[in-house]
Amino acid sequence: MSSLPPRALKLRPFRAVRYTVEAAPDLAAVISPPYDVIDDAQRLELEARDPHNVVRLILPRAPEPAAKPGGDPYTNAAEIADQWLDAGVLAADDTPALYVYQQRRGNTVLLRGIFGAVVWQPLDVGVILPHENVRSGPVEDRLALMRAMRANPEPIFLLYDGGGATTKISADAVSAPPLRSAQTADGVTHELWAITDPADLAAIDADLANRQAMIADGHHRYTTYGYLRDELH
Repeated sequence: MSSLPPRALKLRPFRAVRYTVEAAPDLAAVISPPYDVIDDAQRLELEARDPHNVVRLILPRAPEPAAKPGGDPYTNAAEIADQWLDAGVLAADDTPALYVYQQRRGNTVLLRGIFGAVVWQPLDVGVILPHENVRSGPVEDRLALMRAMRANPEPIFLLYDGGGATTKISADAVSAPPLRSAQTADGVTHELWAITDPADLAAIDADLANRQAMIADGHHRYTTYGYLRDELH
C-alpha cells in the first residue's frame, strides 16, 4: 500500500545545468524573460542576440523542413539542448546545491530567493497553494516540451514567509563573490551563488518543513509536474 506524500515543504539540492563561462562569457546575451511574456518580435530579437539564447529551449521552433521534414518544436528543443551539452555550452554542476538568486539595481536588492528541486505536493493538502486556475493548452504545451527534453528548462516562483534560517543563510551567501552575474539592459544585475554546506542545507530543510508556499508564477508548469510525476512513478 503506497503512503501519502509527506505534507511538508521540501526543497532538495540538485545539480543545476548552467551555461559555461567559455561558451557564454556574457550571460545577459543568453538569458530571456519567461516564455509566456515573449512576443514574436522579442523572440526574434533574442534569437539574434546569441545563437545559444535560452529562448531556443523555452519557446522552440520546429526545424526547417529542408533540414528535418516533419520535425516538431519540442523534439528540436531536446536536440538543441543535447547539442549544447555535448559541445560544452551547458554543463551540470559536480555537486548538488541549493542556489541563491538575487536581482539588484545598484545597491538596492529587488529580489532574493533560493532555487531547489521542490518536492511536488497535491494542491489540496495545503503545503503549496495556488491562486489561479490553469488551462489545458499551456499544460499540454509544457508537458510536450518537458517530455521531449527530459528536463525542466524553467523555474516556477513560490512565495513564503521568510525570516528564518533560510533567509539568514541566503543573506550570508551573498557576501561572497557570485558564481555568475549578468547585467541586463534594464540596469538590473542578476547574481547566483551555490549553497553546499551540509549544515546549511539541513538548517534550510528544517526551516521550510513547517511552512507553506504560494505559487506566484508557474501554475501551468506546476500542474505539468504532477502529470510527469505520475508518468515517471
